[in-house]
Amino acid sequence: MAIFVTGATGYIGGAVAARLVANGHKVRGLVRNKEKARRLEEKGIAPVLGNLDDAKLLTREARASEGVVNAADSDHHGAATALLEGLYGSGKPLLQTSGTGLVAENTRGEASDRTYDDNTPLVSEPVFGERADIDQQILDAAGRDVRSVVLCNSCIYGWGEGLHRESIMAPRLKRQAGADGVARYIGSGANIWSNVHIDDLVDLYMLAFDKAPAGSRYLAENGESAFADIAQAIADRLGLGQAQSWSVEEATQGVDATFAFIFASNCRVRATRARSELEWRPKRDSMLDWIRLEG
Repeated sequence: MAIFVTGATGYIGGAVAARLVANGHKVRGLVRNKEKARRLEEKGIAPVLGNLDDAKLLTREARASEGVVNAADSDHHGAATALLEGLYGSGKPLLQTSGTGLVAENTRGEASDRTYDDNTPLVSEPVFGERADIDQQILDAAGRDVRSVVLCNSCIYGWGEGLHRESIMAPRLKRQAGADGVARYIGSGANIWSNVHIDDLVDLYMLAFDKAPAGSRYLAENGESAFADIAQAIADRLGLGQAQSWSVEEATQGVDATFAFIFASNCRVRATRARSELEWRPKRDSMLDWIRLEG
């Protein structure tokens, strides 16, 4: 199959594109500059020079493909609209990358017992802007003969197989710890995020691409960790001693407001539908072990 991938130079899109190539598919990847285009070619991916604001290009590539993976920017409404325009009436698959941050609770570093499953309404925290609306637009495209699928990924960890190998959360906390000499969590650090290894997540993308029904949404998780434990695992990895707390205000100054919200939030989900409908069987379930041994 000929598959168009946005975000082909990124963490998720790059890992998905690499697996698609390994599985024998022809992959065309959106890329913004010639240097990264050259590097994509070395990985067997045909580069498509352009960006998410080029609606005509995205529509043309989607129409010419046998399916699309949109992994570049979960919050880019124009890109989603342009890709759908190229797929309406085709029955082809479109995998939209989203995230479980849509249901994150602002607990300021404290714990919450609330968990969410695949039937949770798409209600987004303000920090994630229009993402819930975009996801609903993708799901509604099933009514116009697009096999549209939304994948809501939890905290991803592990080394990816694409050009960009590292995720966001753990590496960002690790850089902060390395710069300050202290691994940090916010408040009591009892807040929890579900997580998933990148290799298991790519397995889910492959299953969704092959057999997910139109208009379906899947949460992706295989385990969960409290941020105090994540910070301590980073401290152990770097030999920094005991992890320490800081306030939301201190984290906002030391990192930024968006990441301070994420690191202080609680986001626990259960990927019931991926396991039951797609027979997804993730193999890695300890983000903390990965941080201590590989991260």
